[in-house]
This record gives sequence, C-alpha cells and structure tokens, in this order.
Amino acid sequence: MRLNKSTLKNLLGDLPWVPEAYWRMRSFGRPVTAKFDLHRLKQALPDWCAQANAARPSLAGHPASVLLFGTLRYWLEHVTALGLAFAGQGHRVTLAYLPYAEWAKPFNRFDARRQNAYASQILGMAEPLLDVVSLLNSPQAAMPAALADAIAENALRDTQYTLQVENVSLDSDLYQLRLERDTAAAGAVFSLMESGQPEIVVIPNGTILEFGAVYQTAKFLGVPVVTYEFGEQKQRLWLAQNAEVMRQSTDDLWAVRQNQTLTEAQLEQARTLFAARQRATLWENFARRWQGTPSEGGETVRAALELDSRPVVLLATNVIGDSLTLGRQVFSDSMSEWLERTVHWFAQHPESQLVVRIHPGELITKGPSVADVVKKAIPSLPAGLPSHIHLIPADAKVNTYDIVEIADLGLVYTTTVGMEMAMSGVPVIAVGNTHYRGKGFTLDANTWEAFFETLQQVLNDPTAYRLKLETVERAWNYAYRFFFEYPHPFPWHILHFWDDLKEWPLARVLSAEGQEAFGKTFRYLVGEPVQW
Repeated sequence: MRLNKSTLKNLLGDLPWVPEAYWRMRSFGRPVTAKFDLHRLKQALPDWCAQANAARPSLAGHPASVLLFGTLRYWLEHVTALGLAFAGQGHRVTLAYLPYAEWAKPFNRFDARRQNAYASQILGMAEPLLDVVSLLNSPQAAMPAALADAIAENALRDTQYTLQVENVSLDSDLYQLRLERDTAAAGAVFSLMESGQPEIVVIPNGTILEFGAVYQTAKFLGVPVVTYEFGEQKQRLWLAQNAEVMRQSTDDLWAVRQNQTLTEAQLEQARTLFAARQRATLWENFARRWQGTPSEGGETVRAALELDSRPVVLLATNVIGDSLTLGRQVFSDSMSEWLERTVHWFAQHPESQLVVRIHPGELITKGPSVADVVKKAIPSLPAGLPSHIHLIPADAKVNTYDIVEIADLGLVYTTTVGMEMAMSGVPVIAVGNTHYRGKGFTLDANTWEAFFETLQQVLNDPTAYRLKLETVERAWNYAYRFFFEYPHPFPWHILHFWDDLKEWPLARVLSAEGQEAFGKTFRYLVGEPVQW
C-alpha cells in the first residue's frame, strides 16, 4: 500500500533521530516554515551574549534562579533578549521553549521535531548564559486532577480567543488541539520544575495558550510567577506578580494612591491624553489612535442619530473573545448573554434611547460582530431594530466621545470607555470584572436583578445620578494612575521589538543609564515586590 506524505510523517515522527537527521541533511540552518524564521535572532545572539557577559561583573547583586518560557517566533525572540538581560544582571536563567509557529493549526510530530532542531541550534548560541530546554522532548509528569481542570479551562479560553466567540464546542478539533498542546506544556514544565524548582517563573501573558498552561502549573506548584504583557504605550510594560497580567489588577496601586490628590502637572498630563483620545490624535508615547473620526460635538451626533429628549444610554462594547473580556463575567454567563438580555430589555422600554457603539477593533478581527448579538436579541422584529435602539457599526464615522457628551448613562463590560464616561460625569454601570470596577466611581451590579433595578432607577431620574464633582475627580485620579503609573518603564515593546533594540541595545539597557531607566522593572520581573 502506498503511503501518503502525511501518514509517512506520522510514522516517522517518533523514531529516534530521524526527523533531526532529515532536517540536517535537507534544510540545515533553515526553518521548516517562514512563520518560525529566527534568522534575526541568530544574527543578534553573538552580540547579545558578548554584551551580557561584559555586564555580569559589574551588575551581579542578589542572583535569582529564573525560569523563562516562550513559544511562537515573536515571543521567543523577546524572551531570549529578556533572559540575556537577566543573565547580564547576574541571574541564573533557564529558557524553556516550544518550537511552534502557530497555535491553532496541527503540527505533526515529524515537523515539530525538525522545527525543534532548528530552534535548538539557534537558541543554543546563548549557552551557557542561558540554560536552554526544549519542552517538546521533555519528560511528562502525571497531571493532578486540579491542575488538569485548570488546563481544560485554559484550553477553553484559547478556543474562545482564537474563534472570537464565547460559546464553543468542547468536541471541536480546535478545542481538542488546544487541550492537547496545553496539557503537554503543563506536563513538561511540571516535570521540569519538580526536578529543579526555580525561585521565579517569568511568562508573557499567562492567560491563554501555552503561556496560560505554564502559569497554571507554576500556580499549582506554589512557585512564584510573574506575567507580563504590552499595551498601547511605547517603552512601557504591564506586569503582575502571582497573577494574570491581563486581569490588570490595580488594587495595590489604588490602595496607595486613591487619597493622593493629583498635582496640576499630573492633571494636565491626564487632560492632554484625554483630549487626544477624544480628538482621534496620537499623543506622546501612545502608539495608537482610539477613534478613527475626529470629534464634531455632541449635538451634531444627536442630530445625525435623530435622538430626541428621552434619556440616552451609551452601551460601549468590547470585541467578542478579546483576552481582556474572557472569564470576566460577574453575574452573566458571558458578555454575549449580557448584551442579548440588555438589548431585549431596552426593546421593551421605549421611554429611553439605547445607542450601541460597536468597538472599532472589530475592523481587524475575524469573529462575529456584536451587531449580530444585538440583532439576535430581538429576532421578532423583521423590520429591524426599534427606532429607539441605534446600532453604530465599527466603521461608522462617529466619534464615541461625541456620544459620551450627550449620554445620560453608560453601560460597559470591560472597555476603558466606561472609565472615561465617569471622567465626563456620566454614571456608568460596569457589569464585567474590569480593573476600574469597585474603585468608587462606577455603579457595580452583582446580580441580574440589581443590574436591571439600577438601570431603571437611573433612567427614572438621570439628573439625580449625574456624578458629583468629587466622584469625577476620583475617576480622573484613577485614570492618571492607570495610564501613567500602572505601566512600568521597559525598553522593548513586543510590537516593535527590533526597532526598539536599535535605540536600546542590550549593552545600553545593562549600563548605568539603562538601569536608571529600567532597573526597577527588571527587579520586579524577577520577583522584587512592586513599590508604588
């Protein structure tokens, strides 16, 4: 019987040395796929290693045993540089990796081992500064039941994130793939940490994919863990100690800062940023525009939407399946369920006007639109939405802040627009577990009954719920802390990593100048308690 190529690869994938020998004979030095091309890392490593070695004598202090994890080309490049920065500061660093180019497509073991041989050849250039360990061929520890449950939940988030839907099938090929990969990563890192437990584990993201699986394993074993990610600011990094950074917990920061009045300079900084967000312009080190359309004024948008004197409610949406929304439900089963039930409620209350602003981020995502969820909520209306419910598409030439100007109430899941509505004096009901919920300037419902009751109370007398000056000032105080203090200084953003290295090469980061600028962040990354 003639074997096809796929079947042959499956047969050869577990034979000792065969995939590695094939790679060396047929494509030595080259990646198996262009999506995992590490040639820039290969070119950079000799200089990085020399710079890290040169810094070690002067920077050695209190070395820690650090376990770093990376997969996917761009994160592997980033964690390698980070690991060499740690090594240059005197720490003992193990870099554990998986040689995957993509997270949503199967990769047969034959090709995975070829890819692993390629990655091993390049990452091995960092030894002995980094102890490089492939998790692909590592021993697999037996999975305790509690950890297995956490990994299954992680795989569910992976599937939701990839498809950008909240309701997914556990029988789907994608879920089964993610469960297999997450389980393998957790089992391998479990075995690795048991054989030589590090003092600290450092992981990008920590919420989804193998990053989440490694985080859950460290958490289960009680090993201190730091997760980090990047937002919209250049030379800034989010980090969380013993927590998922995507939760954006600001509780410790707010406990210290909430009673500290902003200086005039700080307030002006916040005002300038807020104005840039409203006007659809860039500002300082922020790398994105928040609106695609400049502000034209509230009354202009009122006329364009044909809104009358009835109370106006702005429901500002998130992108479905975004990692900042997954697992953030408080009383609803999901964000989609909250949207459906809320729109259905408004369909029965024409005494108010609902404006649903679809997140502009949907323009670059591939999942279903919130617009579909809204329309599904009231399918019995063949003529379309009721006249008092307005749907603003993601590509509409409407500035969200113009709607904020005329809104009597805001409804949000986790979007930052909720915080900014409070900064404008608009009462906001925050229903998702967002970082600004419970900070003293939102209305926080914990049950469906409380949500609809609060909604009705505000609409009965919107003026009575308009935020008082001290509450608005509290929102501005929090916004300043979130935008300017919560992100930590850091030289290399994941989105423009190689460009940032031109400005901040490793030698400069490890110099006295670099340590003055970024030293605290590096110390926080290896577990020194964050000081606000």
